[in-house]
Amino acid sequence: MFYELATLTTRLFTTAQATEGIQAWVQAPQARGRLLGCWYSDIGALNQVLVLRAFADEAEMLAERRRALLSSNPFNCGELLTGLEMHGYAGFPWMEPPAPGSYGPIYEVRTYQYKTGGLQPTLDAWQAALPARNEISPCLLAMYALDGTPRFTHFWPAASLNERSAARAAAVQQGVWPPKGGPQWLTSQMQSQIFLPTAISPLK
Repeated sequence: MFYELATLTTRLFTTAQATEGIQAWVQAPQARGRLLGCWYSDIGALNQVLVLRAFADEAEMLAERRRALLSSNPFNCGELLTGLEMHGYAGFPWMEPPAPGSYGPIYEVRTYQYKTGGLQPTLDAWQAALPARNEISPCLLAMYALDGTPRFTHFWPAASLNERSAARAAAVQQGVWPPKGGPQWLTSQMQSQIFLPTAISPLK
């Protein structure tokens, strides 16, 4: 499965207006792909709206990318934007796209850069370790970038920030996380943000 992760940086106090535009954009007759999530940033870089869509194949994803690039009003938010980034991803091969539902409302989105040659070892390490980690709290989606700096992004929902912290501590204490052999392939370039779902997000 292929994904696009778009980050819309908006003017102050325009998240609700941007969300309306995004909903119309992804539901347009010519639109491709399926909206999975639409969140606004709460901790980390602020005034950002994150849009995650799933695509059946890479061609469909790129066609939708061209629609945005050629538009004078991408995501129907042109006048609200101070920045726009769109990146293509492939899902970790054994992970199915997340089904709509209530998993949060806290969504931690983490992005790690990996060293040259590190993708396959990372996939192997995560495949071995994730079942035990999911018993503590589930990883909703993990995917690796198809463009830009070699990196992967993963989504961790939780009912609260306290639940998130407790799950991370328990995973380390039990020795199930981080994946054995995984950290040796990572660089020091890592980032994490906390997002909350907008009204239009299928992932709540």
